[in-house]
Amino acid sequence: MKVTKASEMMTGDVVTATPKMSIIDVMEIILEKRISGMPVIDEEGMLVGIISEIDLVNSMLSGNAADTLVEEVMSTSVTTFPPDANCAEIASCFTTHRIRRVPIVDQGKLVGVVSRRDILREMFANYEEIKSDI
Repeated sequence: MKVTKASEMMTGDVVTATPKMSIIDVMEIILEKRISGMPVIDEEGMLVGIISEIDLVNSMLSGNAADTLVEEVMSTSVTTFPPDANCAEIASCFTTHRIRRVPIVDQGKLVGVVSRRDILREMFANYEEIKSDI
């Protein structure tokens, strides 16, 4: 089976948030783009956190969303992978940590995201390739 690297299957044009964004703005983006979360980056493109649907739900239940900033509710402990990480490593992380996406970073700078759907797409492509060889 082909060993696929994160850089080969990641989404490179990533929807991101900034720490000073309102969570109302983030909610709008998540709903519009039909995504479940997004990386949070600073002005230099460095990853500083991640914000997910559950972060938004928790903040809505415990405060005033209109006055809440991303930096107040984002997760700052983020599992990341380098561009040369392989598909199996990332898939294992998803099952172990029960997360939906991982930022791909190069020297701290966000270069992409790999989601569970990207992993499934890659697994399906490998299956189809094997199936056609039979």
